[in-house]
Amino acid sequence: MPLTVVPEPPADDSSSTAAASSLIDEIVREGARKMLAAALQAEVDAYIAAFADERDAAGRRLVVRNGSHQPREILTAAGAIEVTAPRVNDKRIDEQTGERQRFSSSILPAWARKTPQVSEVLPLLYLHGLSSGDFIPALGQFLGSTAGLSAPVITRLTETWKGEQRAFAARDLSGADYVYLWVDGIHVNIRLEEHKLCLLVMIGVRADGRKELVALSDGYRESAESWADLLRDAKRRGMRAPVLAMGDGALGFWSALREVFPQAREQRCWFHKIANVLGALPKSAHPAAKKALAEIWNAEDKNHAQAAVKGFQAAYGAKYPKAVTKVVDDLEELLAFYDFPAEHWVHLRTTNPIESTFATVRHRTKVTKGPGSRAAGLAMAFKLIESAQARWRAVNAPHLVALVRAGATFTGGKLVERPDDHVPSAAA
Repeated sequence: MPLTVVPEPPADDSSSTAAASSLIDEIVREGARKMLAAALQAEVDAYIAAFADERDAAGRRLVVRNGSHQPREILTAAGAIEVTAPRVNDKRIDEQTGERQRFSSSILPAWARKTPQVSEVLPLLYLHGLSSGDFIPALGQFLGSTAGLSAPVITRLTETWKGEQRAFAARDLSGADYVYLWVDGIHVNIRLEEHKLCLLVMIGVRADGRKELVALSDGYRESAESWADLLRDAKRRGMRAPVLAMGDGALGFWSALREVFPQAREQRCWFHKIANVLGALPKSAHPAAKKALAEIWNAEDKNHAQAAVKGFQAAYGAKYPKAVTKVVDDLEELLAFYDFPAEHWVHLRTTNPIESTFATVRHRTKVTKGPGSRAAGLAMAFKLIESAQARWRAVNAPHLVALVRAGATFTGGKLVERPDDHVPSAAA
């Protein structure tokens, strides 16, 4: 927003100086308020449009506007401004949890009381598909001002982050012990010379229950060699074999895991598996099939899950054998999580830690205006995950992770044996 330059008053005209300064501050704050309001409204419009075709039995939309939240004060670089965020009524049901879906603004989360710092916003903008030339005006929308933001500043910041990403990729892993490992290949809309950038992501759970980014590289999602290169490098730097790895069955990761860490067990992601099974069924069968699949992954133990699999076979085997095969052929890997603590099941049956981190990126369709840089893409993804990692919570019952590493046995999700239970005492 252009501002009128106020001539500098005489030194003794302090009241005029204060008035002019106050006026300029107010103009900047009002501009920030309008830009933030527009951004929030555009975000809600896009969310509602994405689910416009989802309707209830009566044909009514499941995702609609629902007025506005109560006004709240947000601290920006331009000062405190009052924001009234639009509200969404989302009646869809989450397939994994059975709970109502909730709209959460990626621009201004419900808990936020200040706008994001540039270190958090810039990676997100890059991975959303903004070219470097768009950074300055886009950041102005978040921060309320473009003061201090110039092309050289952005370039220096990006180069710093590239260095941080390279140091991360070369760090010693001998002091870290990742008991659980989530993996996925994430396509982001950075148009390169030939292909979109695919990020190979590994997030682990340390023995104390904390989640942590293990490795990040670019490569091909379905390529065993891309994943093997990543795993070999991690092993060379001291990484131990995980006890259990979770991921989509379509990944080239599994062949690589069997080569580099053959002792690790495998768990297929139920989020991806459900989508694959439903793809082999007509839409009319989806509601009942989802319920039948939920009885498998949400069973009280492995025995009940196996019984639910037989029920699924009986219901769909005759008409839709391909859908049933997708479950039966991967049954051991789909039910592996039942051999671990029940408190961990919710974490182990999907790749949600990766999905949720990249959710706001994957739902965008805009691509960069010109060829992007793989190095910059990796650096931005690294900073995005680093920012998200600060908010990750430890897994439930974190004290049990060390027992899993020690080889403890769990039946029905409960601890039945400790590795040292049968070790003779020194006196014996």
